[in-house]
Amino acid sequence: MENIEELVRKIISDMQTGGNSSQSSSKTFSGNIPERARVATLVEKGRFEIQEYKLPEVGDDDILVKVEGCGVCGTDAHEFKNDPFNLIPVVLGHEGTGEIVKMGKNVCKDSAGKPLNLGDKVVTCMIFSDDPEITMFDLNKQNVGKADVYGLLPDAPDKFTGWFADYILIRKGSTVFNVSDMDLDSRILIEPCAVLVHAVERAKTTGILRFNSRVVVQGCGPIGLICIAVLRTMGIQNIMAVDGNENRLQFAKRMGADVSVDFRNFKGADALGQGVYEAFGGHYADFAFQCTGNPIAHANIYKMIRKGGGLCELGFFINGGDATINPHFDLCAKEITLVGSWVYTLRDYATTFDFLKRAIAIGLPIKELITHRFPLSEINEALKTNLSMQGLKIAVMAER
Repeated sequence: MENIEELVRKIISDMQTGGNSSQSSSKTFSGNIPERARVATLVEKGRFEIQEYKLPEVGDDDILVKVEGCGVCGTDAHEFKNDPFNLIPVVLGHEGTGEIVKMGKNVCKDSAGKPLNLGDKVVTCMIFSDDPEITMFDLNKQNVGKADVYGLLPDAPDKFTGWFADYILIRKGSTVFNVSDMDLDSRILIEPCAVLVHAVERAKTTGILRFNSRVVVQGCGPIGLICIAVLRTMGIQNIMAVDGNENRLQFAKRMGADVSVDFRNFKGADALGQGVYEAFGGHYADFAFQCTGNPIAHANIYKMIRKGGGLCELGFFINGGDATINPHFDLCAKEITLVGSWVYTLRDYATTFDFLKRAIAIGLPIKELITHRFPLSEINEALKTNLSMQGLKIAVMAER
């Protein structure tokens, strides 16, 4: 009888502690978790250094994730080259995803209410430790600019604060999503795709972007190409890609653009605007998305838009300099409605999961955006490849 009572007590104890009868504050993956792991620290402009540290303790509200891969963002490239955010030394990487290997006893669901368990695949969005009152349902008016982001944090004691690492510690106050139903390439693309889901939602607030709109997307890097894909999944048919790279213009057509314009064939903004007009069969664009981050491109795009049209500017993730326009001819006389877009909200992040599934379902080659993959030990080469504009999306992958 005493043995039975002892067994019952043990079962109840295991249920209360996630199966650990020693009253541990965390649930641990059955696989091997090393005592130490690597991070890629940007120690000076143009140079990452692979450093090794003891893995931090996992608190009751924390999650330890084994990194599987992380995309290289233009923001990472700017920080690598010039440190515009004054973050050095810093562990970069915010387009990451991986597998939960250890979690605190208080962790049971993700930011959308979906259960979280060891072995689940996750992505992070924002850290709201500075404003814990923000929830999933009042973020339609707050973008990520009011929060912290893993991979863009100053040097921290635990070091594992960016996705360019073997592991990352997701701490209390963070948003995390269970995306176990998505493959690795799709998960790596979630963050940049959320940027465009947000931009299109901003564009829709103008009331101008409709199914039959003629839309120009200027700049066919990863951001512009994803913009085209988002528009196509919405059912918009008349999409024009504008760029100066023939390979990217060809890929834009695979992503959903039905016509393209190479700006190298035109001299001056007026000539380029006329080229867009003619390529649209004698029409200017109803709406335009400016995705380049180039001030000259911003100034040029007004020439492509009809009177009463709309523009979403989303290319300037850092200070790219001033753009010169003529307020009378470019804005007032044409009554253009202009909206800016910067990153995303938490709600947009969740919407992005459905966008990616839809894009794949209708045959868009969204995952082919990832053209180069580097192991963590070659992260300097990965960033240099990005800066040289080779390929499209560059990814840093876990080393097997």
